[in-house]
Amino acid sequence: MTLSKSARYALYAAVEMALASDEPVTVSSVAARHSIPPTALAKVFQQLVRAGLATSARGVGGGYRLSRSGSDISVLDVIAVFDPPRPPGQDLLTGRIEPAGETPVDLRLRQLFDEVDEVVRCTYASVSLDTLARRAGAERPHLSMPRAKLR
Repeated sequence: MTLSKSARYALYAAVEMALASDEPVTVSSVAARHSIPPTALAKVFQQLVRAGLATSARGVGGGYRLSRSGSDISVLDVIAVFDPPRPPGQDLLTGRIEPAGETPVDLRLRQLFDEVDEVVRCTYASVSLDTLARRAGAERPHLSMPRAKLR
């Protein structure tokens, strides 16, 4: 499973909101802290709001906050907004779902990819934003998350 740039940016934004608790975070502060283009990050924040994971407030003292507790939002919740799960049975090599005439090797590879994707999804689902923020909090002011392979 690879993460798109938008999903990675969203994780940075979500962890920053979890670290800030009830204080709003701004696009400019998150963009500066993580060297993310502000226009791309603004779009990510908008999508998080549309997905119901964040709220926004305009004006002085405005910014973005998580819509509910960071303990109630998983890493998978954030990633799924930008990188929906691959349909079970979809062949990673061809993109087709359960292609006709597949060989036993094709079938086994597809099953393996499905199993790996499920383990990854379960792992992401088991980690809340609060957990991730607590781990990252010790490293502040430069939050360091592992870089995922970008599309």
